[in-house]
Amino acid sequence: MRIRAGYALIVLLTVVVSLMAAHVIDAPSSQPSAEVELQSAFEERRDDFWIEASGRVTRLLTDDLEGSRHQRLIVRLETGQTLLIAHNIDLAPRLEGIEVGDRLRFRGEYAWNPEGGVIHWTHRDPAGTRPGGWLEWNGRRYR
Repeated sequence: MRIRAGYALIVLLTVVVSLMAAHVIDAPSSQPSAEVELQSAFEERRDDFWIEASGRVTRLLTDDLEGSRHQRLIVRLETGQTLLIAHNIDLAPRLEGIEVGDRLRFRGEYAWNPEGGVIHWTHRDPAGTRPGGWLEWNGRRYR
């Protein structure tokens, strides 16, 4: 009888531990992902905050040559939202050879627009007053 009770206790503990582990693994994060935060910011027309995220390049645009020169490209996040990346090539190196389909990580400041938003300040701050941002592609960080 003691052997059966001991065996039943072991089985019960195994089930409880398994359920607890499944709950911990499946529990939603208390902090939203960067992509969810960007989607929320777009829907609420909120901007002027720093963010670090990644997406796939869907379009390469011509450089913006008015004022400071910017390399421009469109990335799509896993949420489906698209962002314009405006990378100042007067302050940071150009991403030579980047192609549609490439994965791009970025850190910069989000600015709202009706098309999904813009990420800018993807470079160091020459004045040293902002934390600065970067683009990361093909194992290299551009800042």
